[in-house]
Amino acid sequence: MYPYPHRARPSAIPAIGLGAALSVLATASALGQAAPPPRGEEEVVVVTATRIPLPASAMAATVQVITPEETRVQAQIGGSAVDAVAALVPSFSPTRQKLTGAGESLRGRSPLFLIDAVPQSTPLRDGSRDGFTVDPFFVDRVEVIFGSNAIQGIGASGGVINYVTVRPAADSAGWTGAALAQLSTAGDLQGDGTGWKLAARTGRDFGAVDLMLGGAVETRGAFYDGRGLRLGVDGTQGELQDSRSWSLFAKAGFEPAASQRIELMVNYFELAGDGDYVVVAGNRATGLPTSAVRGTQTGEVPFNTALTASLSWRIEDVFGGSVTAKLFGTRFESLFGGGVFADFQDPRIDPTRTLFDQSSNHSQKAGFRVDWTGSFDIGDGLQVLVGLDGLRDTTYQELARTGRLWVPEATYQSLAPVVQLNQSLLDGRLNLSAGARYEDATLKVGDYDTLWFYGPQRVAGGEPAFGELLSNAGISFEPVDGFVLYASTAQGFTLADVGRILRAVSVPGQDVDRFLDVTPVISDNLELGVELDAGAVRAGLAWFRSTSDRGALLVLTAGDFYEVQRQRTEIEGFDLTLRWQTPVDGLVLSLAASSLLGKTDNTGDGRVETDLTGPNIAPDRTLLAADWRRGPVSARIQLQDYEARRFTGGDPRNDFEGYSLVDAYVRIEAGPGAVSLSVSNLTDESYISYNSDTERPTDNLRFFAGRGRTIALAYDVRF
Repeated sequence: MYPYPHRARPSAIPAIGLGAALSVLATASALGQAAPPPRGEEEVVVVTATRIPLPASAMAATVQVITPEETRVQAQIGGSAVDAVAALVPSFSPTRQKLTGAGESLRGRSPLFLIDAVPQSTPLRDGSRDGFTVDPFFVDRVEVIFGSNAIQGIGASGGVINYVTVRPAADSAGWTGAALAQLSTAGDLQGDGTGWKLAARTGRDFGAVDLMLGGAVETRGAFYDGRGLRLGVDGTQGELQDSRSWSLFAKAGFEPAASQRIELMVNYFELAGDGDYVVVAGNRATGLPTSAVRGTQTGEVPFNTALTASLSWRIEDVFGGSVTAKLFGTRFESLFGGGVFADFQDPRIDPTRTLFDQSSNHSQKAGFRVDWTGSFDIGDGLQVLVGLDGLRDTTYQELARTGRLWVPEATYQSLAPVVQLNQSLLDGRLNLSAGARYEDATLKVGDYDTLWFYGPQRVAGGEPAFGELLSNAGISFEPVDGFVLYASTAQGFTLADVGRILRAVSVPGQDVDRFLDVTPVISDNLELGVELDAGAVRAGLAWFRSTSDRGALLVLTAGDFYEVQRQRTEIEGFDLTLRWQTPVDGLVLSLAASSLLGKTDNTGDGRVETDLTGPNIAPDRTLLAADWRRGPVSARIQLQDYEARRFTGGDPRNDFEGYSLVDAYVRIEAGPGAVSLSVSNLTDESYISYNSDTERPTDNLRFFAGRGRTIALAYDVRF
């Protein structure tokens, strides 16, 4: 098994790596592969998130491919596609185990989540729900591109996480597919800790036409910690525990000629809490975590609904190259929990100032991408990409119970030409890459009124704009077989959470053109590394540095809410990977480690002197795993160790204590399918989640523990 980044020697075909440039290559095999394939015969895994579908063995980009088997194993252990990423990508932060992903990061910055290269983020008002828009049952593999880059446009300041969805088996004689029945429970077999899942998909390749259809439904029980206490519910951000979800998926392809393919994908996902529990305050002073008891939550229970659709068309032999065009659209709504908050009050509605309300985030996207790629006979081969991207994103946040706008409707429009050159030399041993993207963007906001709490203020609208040239370059060199040196530099960009700024205007006479700074957060990523492939042993070490002159940090104010502050940030770290195919038949051992150090300038003097806090950077981490397969039996045991961390210049009460988790999984082929048993947090470790341990040191209602031992039993059939 290759769950961690690894470089294979690029083939004679030059690689396209927009924004990421030349760096670590990740390949991944099926669970418990008996031995690495011979050199040059690696399993072909096409990486689509790099804009040009190429086998991983022909790429020179920082990519990790999480295979279908790995995705299935980790989804059963952790329960979601995000957990699969968190368990296998060393520089990804611990998940919050809640519906929100706020504070979760890749290499210390926010990643861009995609479904078949369609963006899921809501950058204008970041609700941090973009990791929960697809059921893992419909995910074939996950592509992770490390580091700041502009491959897919806005949002990938930490990297790209692309969920590639399933499609029918090619040239199948009949209908093929899969079905899953799963039962899960808390380790102590508490009755309300039981959940279940049913899912099925089927498809067929008819020749010129292929079709895939599927559906999934899941209910989740209450979660318990290592002490046997029910986990506290996050009534504001939303919960995974005590929730239900359902999903519908369809993909259809049409090939009118051998040189063309048209493909339509539609995915609908909904996850909503049941609201059967209310929070009980914990005690940070004594270490007692927040818990929950049965009760009825006030207002509507938080939920996510996400609709994603794309239509792509690929044509070969166009001016000596190929053209790929994609139209896409998304519609996303997320409801948050409510409260009698000060900024929700309006005496014109409720003179008692006990008004309960809750917010809902709405976002709609429409966009396109058109790429032409071709090769020229220069040296070993020059490959060129020329592309054009367009995006329109409209977002607003309302107070759902009273119909008031908290964040006014804002529309982000951009047009971005892209060019990339890749040159392969010395029979593929030397690879050079360079490219650029020019982002021409405008943010349109009409006149609006802030909530009563902020004045209210009448704010004049405007259309602030920016133009940014984003570049990348890289080089990799393989002096001898199996030994690669590489270096790359790339730029990524995103917007600060402008919705937080727009909704909080409290000064009279403001207009959007003057007070709203839409200057993007530009992150410059530098990476150096070395890779070794000695057959049974594969190892890699990558050092990276990411800087932003005007970053966008979430800072907790005295009013106990987060605001965006533009500060210089610097993040430095390394990823270490090691994989050993042992002499024991079918046994593979692997190790991965990541260390991050992030600092910011919170005094404005141009020097970074204060550590980034928990919501802005992940802890140092070590992953150990053993995979074994023999005949119909396969198994995995994994250790995730998160090291303690102190934050220089911060509140010492927010220092992280660290914790270690052990997970186990076994699968036995049985009849037409297989039975699998997983146990997450095998030792029933009692711990406080990273996010809760590193913020809000006086908030006893958000002192959340992590999940204790959880058991899942599943039977799946492939046909």
